[in-house]
Formats: sequence, C-alpha cells, structure tokens
Amino acid sequence: MPSVTVKLYSVLFKFLLKRRLQALSEYLISPNSDPLYGVVTRPDEAIAAANPSFSDDGVATKDLHIDPLTALSLRIFLPDSAVASPTAIPKLKARVSSGNLSSRKDNGLIQGYGGYVPDKNARNCRKLPVILQFHGGGWVTGGSDTAANDLFCRRIAKLCDAIVIAVGYRLAPESRYPAAFEDGLKALNWLGKQANLAECSRSFVNGRMVSSEDGRRRQIVDGFGSSMVEPWLAAHADHSRCVVLGVSCGANIANYVTRYAIEARKHLDPVKLVAQILFYPFFIGNTPTRSEIKLANSYLYDKAMSILAWKLFLPEKEFSLDHPAANPLVPVRGEIPLKHMPPTLTVVAEHDWMRDRAIAYSEELRKANVDAPLLDYKDAVHEFATLDVLLKTPQAQACLEDISIWVKKYISLRGHEFSY
Repeated sequence: MPSVTVKLYSVLFKFLLKRRLQALSEYLISPNSDPLYGVVTRPDEAIAAANPSFSDDGVATKDLHIDPLTALSLRIFLPDSAVASPTAIPKLKARVSSGNLSSRKDNGLIQGYGGYVPDKNARNCRKLPVILQFHGGGWVTGGSDTAANDLFCRRIAKLCDAIVIAVGYRLAPESRYPAAFEDGLKALNWLGKQANLAECSRSFVNGRMVSSEDGRRRQIVDGFGSSMVEPWLAAHADHSRCVVLGVSCGANIANYVTRYAIEARKHLDPVKLVAQILFYPFFIGNTPTRSEIKLANSYLYDKAMSILAWKLFLPEKEFSLDHPAANPLVPVRGEIPLKHMPPTLTVVAEHDWMRDRAIAYSEELRKANVDAPLLDYKDAVHEFATLDVLLKTPQAQACLEDISIWVKKYISLRGHEFSY
C-alpha cells in the first residue's frame, strides 16, 4: 500500500483538483473568442524561473515562445555534460556566484548576461540527444515551467545525458481539442526547422553565403529580421537521436506526435524519432476495464474527476470516451499500423485506475513486434515519478533510473550503449 504521506497528500490533491475542475466547468468562453490565444499555465501554480547559467544541479534552462499566434512556449534543459571542457563549467559557476560578470568570452562561454552561450567554433561543444517532453495535468493544469515539471525535466536531462525540451501547450477549457495536439506537432516541426536552420547557418551570415573559414558569428534571419537559430540546439543537439516523452495526458499527446512523426518522416529530416516513453497514459474508453472498476476512487486522480477533465478538453459535439485522443485501442481509418511505431516504454502504477488500458496498448505494440517493455511499480500511484513531492520516493528514483537505462540503448552513440 502507498505510504501515509502519499495518502494524506492524495486527499489534499483531490480536494484542490475537484475545486479547480468545478470552477473551470463554470467558465464560459465567449462564442466570439479566438481559441488560438490560449492559457499555458495557471496563476495559482508554483513556477520555477528559468536560469540560463548552469545551476548547482548542472542544468541550465531557458524559455522560448515559438509561435507568435498562440501562447505556445518551450523550456530547454541543457545538462553541463554538453560542454566538453572539464574546466569551463566551474569557471562559469564561480563568476555567476560572485557576481563578477563581464562580456568576455572564456572557453566558449560568454558571461555578459549571466548565462551560457556556446562557443561559435564549437570547440567545447558535445552533441547530445533530444527529448521532447509533454507535461501532465489532466488537460487543465500544469505547464512547461511549473516547479514540478522543472524538477522532473532536470532529473531526466541529467540521468539520460540529453537535452530536454518541455512543451507548454495550451490548456483546456480555454483551448479545447485539438489545440494541445496541434501544439505538439508545432513543437516537433519547430525542432525540425531548427535542425535545418543550424545547417544553413554554417554557410550563411546575415542572409548571405560565406566561406566555411569565415570567423564571424553565423546566424540566419527570417523575413522580419529576427534571429531564428536557437544557439543551444545548434551547438549541442543531435537531431538524429530524438525521443518523445509524455506524462499522463502528455502521454496521449506524445503518442499522437509519434504517429505523425512516422508518417512525416521524410519531411522532418534530419530529425529522427528513435523511441517514445509513456508515463501512465491518460487513456480511457466507453467500456470500463477491470482497473477502472476496481480502482475508480484511487489516489490523486479518481475516474469521476478524470471524466470531467475530458469533458473540459473535448468539444461538446465530439465528446466520447472512445475518442481517438482518449482511447488508442479504437481503430481509426487511415492511421498507420502499430508495426511502424518506434520502441515504446510504458510506465504504470499499481494503484492507478488507468493502468489496464495502458497495459493493453503496450501488449498491442508487442504483438506488432515493437520493442515495447512495460514497467509496473508496486505500491505506486498515478504521477508517482513526476510530482515534485513524490520524486524522492524509492519507486520514483527506481523508475527514473530504469528509464535512463532503457532509453540509452537507443540514444547513446554506438559503442556506448547500456545493456541489461
């Protein structure tokens, strides 16, 4: 059974979530409002400020807004292992902590704004795989910059030795389906665009062709004259080793984005999706499973509140628990066969009513000869490995270590893979 701390926290969590869902269900959107302009975080949620310098945990972060027509935002998590020089990181940390910041460049680091800037000659730059992450929150809460998601992504970045890009998609009910799924696709396409712009920037400076020996700072600009190349990704991202990771309802988005990536493979070059990770997916269906009946009143998210969250997310005319966004086991005409899906790791918890449908989906992938292992954690609840208050539990620590071992089979450079 879960610990007393988990039980007490679950009571408080469910009380607050119920109040929030009830308040949002009373929220009426003007029929003339534009759904493009959405909400990506709630004002009452704890937010972690971005820190572009490497902090004590060895991870630097920055926020980006990538779509001028929506609130779509990203937070990039860059581990200090991206910098090859063993002396560069300590020097940067020392200067930031002492407040002695200047515009000088040292070992590929510029301290003018107190943050990390890659060496333009890439002398100290290591290429790392990229993990595109989608947070949970039942469609109505959460964000790429919340304290809980920030802490989780930092751990993933360090354990997997990868750049994590957390997607701040639009929330319901202000932005209903398919807004969050569209934001997922926009983030993936933006990543593909960044990969191509990074290649172009090697040959262009301020929009004109230059020789590779030109020592000036390289950049490419868009039609409005603003810089388009994201320097951290241009210097450190290996787009041929990309993973999609989703938590709870974010796993539903991740699975959708993965299917799109398989269909649009050639159009996303050089981005290559090599694996996906689904943390306790927010799957549901009209026909209840055994766990949905037995654990309907389980910890944190009970089934009644989850159905209310789905009502806030799906348009009223489209509402069905067998909607393609909700139930991946319902066949959809024109959808790619499961045999084309990449290796997929699924995480489930013993005391989570959503577990059976996630297990069934994992089984379908294995029947299609996809590498689709299942990690089932005893005495665990929904969000046990991602909520900040539960990250120090034995189950959460074991889960993150297990995931890092598995995913490194697909994202490590040849000769450096983990085996088990």
